[in-house]
Amino acid sequence: MEAYLNLLAKDYDSRQKIITELINLEAILHLPKGTELYISDIHGEYEGFDHILRTCAGNVQEKINDCFKDELSLKERQKMTVLIAYPDIVMAERTVFEVKDEAWYRQTIDQLLQLLIFVSSKYTRSKVRKLLPVQYAYVIEELIYSDKHLPDKENYFYTVLDYLIDLAEGKQFIIALADSIRTLIIDHVHIIGDIYDRGTGADLVMDRLMDNHEIDIQWGNHDILWMGAFFGSKECLLTLLRIAARYNYLFDIEKAYGLNLRPLFLFAEKAYDKNSLFQPKKDNKPKLKLSDDDLTLLEKVHQALSIIQFKLEGQLIKRRPEFDMDQSNVLEHINYDQQTIVVKGKTYQLEQPCFQTIDPIDPLRLTEEEEQVILSLLESFQHSVRLKEHISFLMDKGGMYLKYNGHLLFHGCIPMLESGEFMPLSLNGKSYKGKSLLDFFDYHIRKSQQSPHISTDFSTDLIWYCWCGPISPLFGKDRMTTFERYFIKNKETHKEIENVYFKFRNHEETCLKILSEFGLTFSTSRILNGHTPVKTLQGESPIRGNGLLFVIDGGLSKAYQPKTGIAGYSVLNNSYGFQIVTHQPFLGVPYMLERLDDSSSLKKVIDQIDHRLLIEETTIGEELLRQKHQLLALLATYQSSLALNERFEIE
Repeated sequence: MEAYLNLLAKDYDSRQKIITELINLEAILHLPKGTELYISDIHGEYEGFDHILRTCAGNVQEKINDCFKDELSLKERQKMTVLIAYPDIVMAERTVFEVKDEAWYRQTIDQLLQLLIFVSSKYTRSKVRKLLPVQYAYVIEELIYSDKHLPDKENYFYTVLDYLIDLAEGKQFIIALADSIRTLIIDHVHIIGDIYDRGTGADLVMDRLMDNHEIDIQWGNHDILWMGAFFGSKECLLTLLRIAARYNYLFDIEKAYGLNLRPLFLFAEKAYDKNSLFQPKKDNKPKLKLSDDDLTLLEKVHQALSIIQFKLEGQLIKRRPEFDMDQSNVLEHINYDQQTIVVKGKTYQLEQPCFQTIDPIDPLRLTEEEEQVILSLLESFQHSVRLKEHISFLMDKGGMYLKYNGHLLFHGCIPMLESGEFMPLSLNGKSYKGKSLLDFFDYHIRKSQQSPHISTDFSTDLIWYCWCGPISPLFGKDRMTTFERYFIKNKETHKEIENVYFKFRNHEETCLKILSEFGLTFSTSRILNGHTPVKTLQGESPIRGNGLLFVIDGGLSKAYQPKTGIAGYSVLNNSYGFQIVTHQPFLGVPYMLERLDDSSSLKKVIDQIDHRLLIEETTIGEELLRQKHQLLALLATYQSSLALNERFEIE
């Protein structure tokens, strides 16, 4: 402790500096906590996700109503909502907004400054300064802290404002103000898994997240698929590419990450024929019509990726008998003469098989051409500069779970037994369950990052298990039936049995048990969970466990919307409690500009606390309190030293 205080004294080398910082910390600790936004299961749906962030899940409109309810009409408030959400688009074209003359700029900037003052009221001046755009920070600060009730200050305010407009900076200044307002409305964003797969814009989602000032990520099963691939897992790589071919965005990720897929295309063109079972899903891009040649190519590529994936998975299962997944080694369970397979003791005929690259005597053996394709794909994937940035960000900001402000955040599940106890995973003589199971996977995912060129090490193989293993906290089912869904008509073979966690999480006692397992025994603690779409059309609710758990996968992915009936849930948590936001499908910016109505969100208060939560009661507050106690200890040493000096001087 003494050594640490000596280091601290270098920054606070006088009693007055310590007192100043103590006053600053005490003031911060007694401010209301900022608003947090929780989102899960984005699945590459960039436009819908971007709209939620731009509107702050409906909070922009709410803040405008609170600030201007007695000054502006409903239409004027709606216009301001659209302007703050999409300032770049509004300022770039003539829309329903009036001609943007000098008077419009003056009035609009004045109103935006009023709103900025309103939303920044619960932050310190230093924090606001840090969040302002650098190029306008000085000007904005001068304007928002000028008291216009004083004649001299009013004159100063409008002189600065008018000169800014005269210099043709009004457009960019409005965009900067709108960005600042949104940044201050949402203080922290939590992503509860599954940024990748299904949709076409995961790379844009990642870029957007990297621009956010306060963010954390709880890895989802689709995220670790990409992480595993980048760390060298060939099984994960072939799986994510197969999913991309199935959902018709293979060309999109090729372009987004600069991948070289030509060797794959050439091999597939040569080795496979048309097969309607492998047509890409067209509903993922309803406006895009594929040419017959492109459709045929994707069918062939889809087959090639699938067969190579099944071979690699079979090899891994044999390499890791401790995973106990022989049932998923499908290629060794096929009767190639009769084109049948045995699943759970029953024999099924295979439909439209495409096994021409499989040796029935050694079905898991890769051909030389397949080996070359895999090496080419892996090299291209691991050398993508942009992908490296995204994976590094996922690792830096992410984890298997997070405890934040007394709440527990995780994507998938805490595997459980029918008895209600946590399900153990036994590997190499050790057993992991509950919290230790998630810690175990977190450790090995990070260990795999350290040796990305060793593709068959235990840690990297474990990432694949985390994707589809029966005791994986990110999968949560007994098995993955990808092969059966392609080749067997009988849907009873397609069934994937969910872990009983998904049934038990509806009960309060289970939620309390999970919270206690993670050391959260506060009456205000809640669980934030994603992974399984809430079937709103069937009457399902996102609120479970008597209000202790929120499932916020409501179908942001278009692939799930026919089942959910909505376009996702998000959750807001401010100093007064939780609100759940129901999102309708986003119909595009032109529609919003025409209607001047952000009716895509419906907010409902679901958990209101009996007092306003202050920063001292949050995770950040814990760190600030620690700093406060350290400074008090340092102050005591200064005072002791001063008293000692005074005594000797008197003597």
